[in-house]
Amino acid sequence: MAFVARLLLAFLVLLEALVLGVSAAADAPDAKGITLPDLYEASVLELQAGLDAGHFTSVDLIKAYFARIDEVNLKGPALRAVLETNPSALAQAAALDKERKLFGKRSLLHGIPVLLKDNIATVASEGMNTTAGSFSLLGSIVPEDAGVVKRLRKAGAIILGKANLSEFAHFRGNVASGWSGRGGQNTGAYFPNADPCGSSSGSGVSASIGLAAVTLGSETDGSITCPTSHNNLAGIKPTVGLTSRAGVVPISEHQDTIGPLTRSVTDAAIVLSVIAGKDPNDNFTLAQPPVVPDFTKALNKNALRGKRIGVPRRVFLNESNTGNDPSINAAFEQALVTLKTLGATIVDPADLPSAEEIANSGNETVVLDVDFKIQLDAYYEALVANPSGVRSLADLIAFNNANPALEEPTNFTSQSTLIRSEATTGRDAAYFQSLAFNKGLGATRGIDAALKANRLDALVLPASGLTTVPAAIAGYPIVTVPLGFFPENVTIRSAGPLTIYPAPGAPFGLSFLGTAFSEFSLVGLAFAYEQETQTRLARKAFAAAIPKTQLKDVIGK
Repeated sequence: MAFVARLLLAFLVLLEALVLGVSAAADAPDAKGITLPDLYEASVLELQAGLDAGHFTSVDLIKAYFARIDEVNLKGPALRAVLETNPSALAQAAALDKERKLFGKRSLLHGIPVLLKDNIATVASEGMNTTAGSFSLLGSIVPEDAGVVKRLRKAGAIILGKANLSEFAHFRGNVASGWSGRGGQNTGAYFPNADPCGSSSGSGVSASIGLAAVTLGSETDGSITCPTSHNNLAGIKPTVGLTSRAGVVPISEHQDTIGPLTRSVTDAAIVLSVIAGKDPNDNFTLAQPPVVPDFTKALNKNALRGKRIGVPRRVFLNESNTGNDPSINAAFEQALVTLKTLGATIVDPADLPSAEEIANSGNETVVLDVDFKIQLDAYYEALVANPSGVRSLADLIAFNNANPALEEPTNFTSQSTLIRSEATTGRDAAYFQSLAFNKGLGATRGIDAALKANRLDALVLPASGLTTVPAAIAGYPIVTVPLGFFPENVTIRSAGPLTIYPAPGAPFGLSFLGTAFSEFSLVGLAFAYEQETQTRLARKAFAAAIPKTQLKDVIGK
C-alpha cells in the first residue's frame, strides 16, 4: 500500500507542478549562514546532505544547473556540451521534493540531476529528443525509455538534458571528436578549443565543470575512457552486459556499454550501482552475475594493499603508440611509485601475449561495421515515428547528402564509416571468424593471459592511445581517474579542424583494467589512488569556462 500511495502522490504532485508551475524553492530556508556545496565540485553525497537538511531543493538544483549551462554552453566560451535541457525537469523535481518530505528518499540519486549522452533514449512525451547528434533523428519517437533510464527514474534521479557527442558515437567517418550535426563542435574546458575526446564528449565536459551532478556516456572503444581522461574525471567503462544497451543508438552489441562520467570515483560507484543489472530487453545482461554489488562498498583507501598490479608496456608504452607522450609517461612513472607506496606490488612488465597483434589487427573494424548496419537498421525500424523519413543506414547516407548545410558542413563532410558499413553483407563466416579472433586477442591471449601468467589483480596504463583496445574487443571493464596535466610549455597540436590537444593544462588520465565483471575490484583500486593523489583538485578549467551560478543565486528566487 505504501508503494501505491507513493505512486499516487508522485502523480498528483507532478500534475500540480505542470498545471500551476509549483516551485519548491519558495519553501527553501534562508541560506544565510549555511555552507552550500560548490557546484563545480559538488558530490552526490554533498547534494543529498543538503537536500535532506532542507538547505535547498531539487528544484533549486535544476534551476542552478540550467543557469550554469546557459552561461557557458552557447554563450561565453561556447563549449557546446549540451544539446538540450529537459522541459519537464522542474516539474519532476517538485514532485520528488514533496516525495522526499513525506516518505524520504528512494536512493542516493533521489532528486539528483543526471545528464545523458544523446544516444540514450528518453520518451518523447517528456519533451526531449534522442538523436545521436544527427538531424536524421530529430523529432523521432522512441518506443520507450532506455533500460538505464528506467533504472535512473526508479531511483528518483531527474534527467536534466541531453549531452552533445561525436555524431553516431564517432562511427560516421573521419570527423573531429565532439562534433555532431545538431550540436556543432564541443570543446574542452581546460584550455580554449581543447579536444574533449569522443564520443561521450559533452558528458565529459559537462561533468568537468559542474553543468550536471553526474553524467552518463557510452563506450564501444574509448568513448568513456578518453573523455574521462581529457576532462579530469573519474569514469567507469563497464563490462559489456553489466549495464543495459536497450534503447541506446547502437554500434555493436559485442562492444557497446553504458557507464558514468563523474568528478569522483565515489559518484561513479553510486551511479553504477543504480544502472547495473539485468534487462530482458538486452539479452547480454542476462549472462551477468546474479547479484549486482553495491559498488560503494568497494570504496576502501587501503584497497591497493597487497594487490599485484601489472604494467603491459609492450606496444602500449612505446614510441609507435599515439598515446605516448613525455609528460604523460613521467606522470605514469610517478603513479607507479604511488601505487607501491599504497601497498601494491608492481609487476613490470606484465605484457599481453597478443600485444603486437592487437595493435595491427583489423578484426575489430570487421565486427563493428557489420553490427552497426544490422543494429542501426533495426533501431530506425523500431521507432514509433521519424519525421525525416530515415528508416535505414542507406537512408541515413542519402539524408546527409541531401542536407549538406545540416550534416556536411566544411571540414565535416566525411561519411566514410557509414558507407563502409553499408557495403557489408551481413554476419558471414568472415564476421564470425573476426569476432572469435577479437575474443582471443583481447581476452584469452590478452588481458586474461597477462593476469593469469603474473597472478595479477589488475593492469594499469595511461588512458591515452591503444589502452582501450584490448578491453574493447574483449568486452572488459576500465576504470579511469585523473593522472595529471600537460605543462605550460607543451607543444600545442591540432586535434581536428576546430580543436587542439595536447594543450597547456589539458588533463590526462590513468586507467585500471581487469577481467570480465571485475568492476568492484577496479573501483577500489582507483579510489585508493584517487584519494591519495587528489589530482583533480590540482587544477581548474580556464576562467571563462567556469560557470558562476551557485545555489545561493537561485534559492528563494
